[in-house]
Amino acid sequence: MTSKLSLPRLAHTYRRTTILSHRTVLPPPFPSQHHIWTDVQSLSLRLGFPATHSFSTTNSPPLLKTGSKNLPPRPKPPPEEEIEESYLKGSGPGGQKINKTNSAVQLKHIPTGLVVKCQATRSRSQNRNIARQLLADKLDDMTRGDESRSSVVSEVKRKKKASSRKKSRRKYRKLDEEKGITTGEEALLEEEEEEENSNVLAEGLPEEGIHRHSDDDATDRATHDRRQHARI
Repeated sequence: MTSKLSLPRLAHTYRRTTILSHRTVLPPPFPSQHHIWTDVQSLSLRLGFPATHSFSTTNSPPLLKTGSKNLPPRPKPPPEEEIEESYLKGSGPGGQKINKTNSAVQLKHIPTGLVVKCQATRSRSQNRNIARQLLADKLDDMTRGDESRSSVVSEVKRKKKASSRKKSRRKYRKLDEEKGITTGEEALLEEEEEEENSNVLAEGLPEEGIHRHSDDDATDRATHDRRQHARI
């Protein structure tokens, strides 16, 4: 007999069991969650639902990159008989692990005399793998030229950058054109207003000039009369 308070929990458990019924029953990854897992398992068995869990595993394969289908395959390193390997002390920042241990790897391809050096990590084994891949890329560039993987990858990156620059240029050109249209309309309106104001001023100037001249003549006559009266 279940109480009313546990009905939402039962509904949630039923929904999760119907959705996740195809998954494998595994214990939770953390020990502190074992009691939750056992409660859900026992409740599912009592209600007649398939036993499920809500913990996903991390064993799924990684997703592949969609843009790597048209690229040529990655070149393989040359055989070990053609490689002369030596270990050197690293240089630069990294502490004593870099400066006082022989973690840097230097490879020399005996047939061609090509030399590569790797100090990418503090681990010698990782540097060995990276150095061999660098040597394989260098040999691929030397033998295949523009058809090598690194050349194709650099060309693809260059085209992507060019297309992004073209898109941004087109976008800003469109914005400038729209802005130029609006500023042109505003300039026309300002010119029309200036013409109207100039016409109004031109119409009002003669009257003001007449009044000004009449006022000047009156003041001149008054001054002349005062001077004549003073002489008398």
